Amino acid sequence: MFHAVLNAIAPIFVVLGLGYFCGYRKIADNKNVSVLNVFVMRFALPTALFTATWHTPVAGFIAKLPLIVILVLAMWVLWAFTYYIARNVFHKEPAQAAVYALTISLPNYAALGVPILSETISGATGSDIALNVAIAIACGSIFLSPLTLMVLEKETKAEFKDAPMSALIVPLLIKALKNPIVLWPILGTIFSCFGTTMPDLLTHALKPLAAAAGGGALFLTGLIVSARQLKINGAVIFGFILKNLIQPVIAYGIAIAFGLPAALLAASVFLIALATGFFGVMFGNGFGVQDEDSEGTLLLSTILFAITMPLFMYCLL
Repeated sequence: MFHAVLNAIAPIFVVLGLGYFCGYRKIADNKNVSVLNVFVMRFALPTALFTATWHTPVAGFIAKLPLIVILVLAMWVLWAFTYYIARNVFHKEPAQAAVYALTISLPNYAALGVPILSETISGATGSDIALNVAIAIACGSIFLSPLTLMVLEKETKAEFKDAPMSALIVPLLIKALKNPIVLWPILGTIFSCFGTTMPDLLTHALKPLAAAAGGGALFLTGLIVSARQLKINGAVIFGFILKNLIQPVIAYGIAIAFGLPAALLAASVFLIALATGFFGVMFGNGFGVQDEDSEGTLLLSTILFAITMPLFMYCLL
């Protein structure tokens, strides 16, 4: 078990560490990463999401509806709870609270999903594992990211700053849905639902850009983190506990309530039990919002994932 987890997180530490090293040693400018952020968040990652969702057959989406419901509910519940705690206990500004909530509630499906499920779900084919991970990534992008994007838009854009949230829900939602991270996987899903097949030439043309998404995002995250003075404080420890321990239990409870078969139950829990992802930090950087607790939680969650993930493997396998 530990070997499987170590294999999964090794690439993350290497690329994240390389980004941190480059920023710390001033090989790259860690104070001005806007160009790299635009490349990753508006081109590379959306392209990867677009190709993954379009290549997912509509029958796969239908067959995995229970998985979709569990993942979305587990992420929504934790996002709402974390946002409330961030505002009322840690006294964060709304934009920082939204970044903190997304960091904790959205697992790192892209980097960890396939290697972990490949080692844990016995009898599952490679295509079924890839389908589970593609659907999980799409769920995070389509159903969770807009919540944080709406708050960030309201808190950082002058035209929205002073208006009541109730009057801005529709325009903010429309603006969030236009963000490439959200829009492109929606388009990919629509094309898939119409039964179309992504042309081979288009797949080949987009492949280099999509392939750069994971490594580019991890490198950029390391670069961003290198500019901060990270501390292990109460908010970081609380975020780690919520993400690595509480959220998988929430997913397990929902899966039991839905009466899922053992294999699908295990897949949903293992996906939610993955270490926290980088979307929160990336979105924050794109809007000029810094939250060191989010960055600290990301690092602590990833490091201690090597301990917490085997616990859930032991309980469910």
